[in-house]
Amino acid sequence: MATKKTAIFTLTERLTISAATTNTFATIDLGSYVDVGDRQALQVHSVDFIYQGADTGEVLQSTFTSDSQINVQVTDLNRGGLVFANDRSLIASGQLNFDNTSNQLSMEADMFPDNFGKGSDDGRYVVNDQLYITGRCSTLATSLNVTVRVNASIVQLGAKDFMAIAIQSTAADN
Repeated sequence: MATKKTAIFTLTERLTISAATTNTFATIDLGSYVDVGDRQALQVHSVDFIYQGADTGEVLQSTFTSDSQINVQVTDLNRGGLVFANDRSLIASGQLNFDNTSNQLSMEADMFPDNFGKGSDDGRYVVNDQLYITGRCSTLATSLNVTVRVNASIVQLGAKDFMAIAIQSTAADN
């Protein structure tokens, strides 16, 4: 089905959320990794979310004014906001909760890979030219930075497999 062209590498992008209850956006350009002519796709193995305050030395709890929830999602189509878990464009989602009373943070992160094999073959194939990151926070005292780390590799797909993934991605856009 897929032939690995590279070992696993990491793509990163930082999203700075500076306004509460407002969607904030960033993108990761995949134009150098995806090639339709060669049926080359990006295989996403995992996604990590790293939450930091306005600067690297700031205590994260000082970022919030009260109880807060931060949601971050990575999709392969631009939906213009956060999506439900059944949206086919959703690659990964993460959530950080802050309890102001106990001054505690708790994190939830989900990865939704398409399973196309065993072990290192597991992952989500992306044939679109960008990944879209959307973040939203319910309360803020200062800016909040979320770094998204995508662990991926480049694969070459068979003609039928590439076409099936491309059609599914296009159908999900409607």
